[in-house]
Amino acid sequence: MTAQDYRAPESVGRLQQRALLAGIIGVVSCGICFFLYRDQYADQFFHSYLIAFMFVLGLSLGSLGLLMLQHLTGGHWGIVTRRPLESATRVLPVVAVFFLPIAIFGMKHLYQEWLNAPPKGEGSLSDLQKSYLTSNGFLIRAVIYFAVWLLLVFVFNRWSKEQDVNREDRALRRRMKMLAGPGIILYVFVMTFAAIDWVMSLSPHWASTIYGFLFVIGQMISSMSLMIAVLVLLSRTAPMEGLIQSRHLHDLGKLLLSFVMLWAYFGFSQLLIIWSGNLPEEISFYRTRLYGAWGVVAVFVLIFHFFVPFFSLLPRDVKRSAKLLPKVAMWLIFMRLVDLFWLTRPEFTSNAVPGLMDVAAVLALAGIWFAVFARNLKSQPLLPLGDPKLEEAIEVHEY
Repeated sequence: MTAQDYRAPESVGRLQQRALLAGIIGVVSCGICFFLYRDQYADQFFHSYLIAFMFVLGLSLGSLGLLMLQHLTGGHWGIVTRRPLESATRVLPVVAVFFLPIAIFGMKHLYQEWLNAPPKGEGSLSDLQKSYLTSNGFLIRAVIYFAVWLLLVFVFNRWSKEQDVNREDRALRRRMKMLAGPGIILYVFVMTFAAIDWVMSLSPHWASTIYGFLFVIGQMISSMSLMIAVLVLLSRTAPMEGLIQSRHLHDLGKLLLSFVMLWAYFGFSQLLIIWSGNLPEEISFYRTRLYGAWGVVAVFVLIFHFFVPFFSLLPRDVKRSAKLLPKVAMWLIFMRLVDLFWLTRPEFTSNAVPGLMDVAAVLALAGIWFAVFARNLKSQPLLPLGDPKLEEAIEVHEY
């Protein structure tokens, strides 16, 4: 096997071009709306931008989590997805740039409740919140979050590249495995605080200890769904044609089903604990989201983010199907956007219908993200040629 034998096919180049075009259209649309109607749309722009940012952040961080999980467990599913996972993690510097509009311009439009909270009386913050929810603290912690994530991305991508050169270096694989366990813990810990800062603080008087885990598992769903779609796309042409087998899709489908079930468990646990407690400052989160128009969105999320994917992924034939499994995966990527919309937008409006700004923001950030992802995918061989288990992972056999 040589690196040249496993270069990305033309379909990846077409993906890059189309994604870049979509990103340019989205950026132009957002720019026109923002600068022509700045007074009317400034708040709405950042409300939409936050959803799009959290979506693309999840694609990169979920891939980082899956990459470390594969190094820790050593499954064949991770060997065939490692290069796409690494390509997705290397978009994280671009995602960090995406955060700058929020940090520089968007805080006053998104976090008014704690930036302008009265010192005493109704709406005031506790002493702990006053010391934690500050603009300087918000920015400093964001720098720390991205520094930790980018360090993990750099180390794992660097070691993986070295493994392709030093194929007999078993110590390198042990180092990746030893770092993967603490790395997963660090990723979950940091993402929990990031979710608190960037999303939960939209409603500073409400808190949930499981909130960060909802975002972590949601990112896993996004990334796993993306990997399934990318692998099936790559398997249609050389050099990956015939290498991606039903058993690989079966493993990925089982993991996706597990993540969907875990997401439902976390969501239901949070609802059950808060609802049974029935405390006014806690129940406000669900009182806003389970009634009226937002209640319709909640039912939509329940049915199409859990029940439909759950029952769709139960049959073995679906998990092994190169036609059906990617469709379920792409649907779940869309539902991640709907879930993020339901989590964030009720803090600003009772209108549950997405607007053109929502579409434009997602198109802009997701388009750029996919264009950079495709470029990264073209820069390296599609398989980790130095992994000692590669031959076993792509060996043709079924079960």
